[in-house]
Amino acid sequence: MASRLLWASRAASYLRISVFHRGFASVVKDLKYLDSHEWVKVEGNAATVGITDHAQDHLGDVVYVELPEVGAPVSHGSSFGAVESVKATSDINSPVSGKVVEVNEELNNSPGLINSSPYDKGWIIKVEVSNSGELNSLMDADKYTKFCEEEDGSH
Repeated sequence: MASRLLWASRAASYLRISVFHRGFASVVKDLKYLDSHEWVKVEGNAATVGITDHAQDHLGDVVYVELPEVGAPVSHGSSFGAVESVKATSDINSPVSGKVVEVNEELNNSPGLINSSPYDKGWIIKVEVSNSGELNSLMDADKYTKFCEEEDGSH
């Protein structure tokens, strides 16, 4: 019986089915986070931006993503698009300032990638960073984890 439960749990995990309600969403260590639940991964002056696992978990099933145009300017803390879910529509804010150099066109056909793979296949834009100093105002993984725990505790 125990081996059957273990198999079912592994199968559910492989299929990305939540067996138990998660107490807390995953946070990736080498990313920086904005308090509006966007993440950024910076490599040189290139930044990849998306929404966090915590954000997608609260939004529910994402059905549409409003993407900016390539070449559009983005500003630290300002909205550049929106995510529409079965529950709500939420602005997406940029953790960095710069110029959009790529958008994840895959989201037009598969917006659910934001739910199934928020830190990988569900990225939203890539930005050429104009002010790397802004990264200092963002949270690291530990601060973001505490921020989410406090926010969830206040509801």
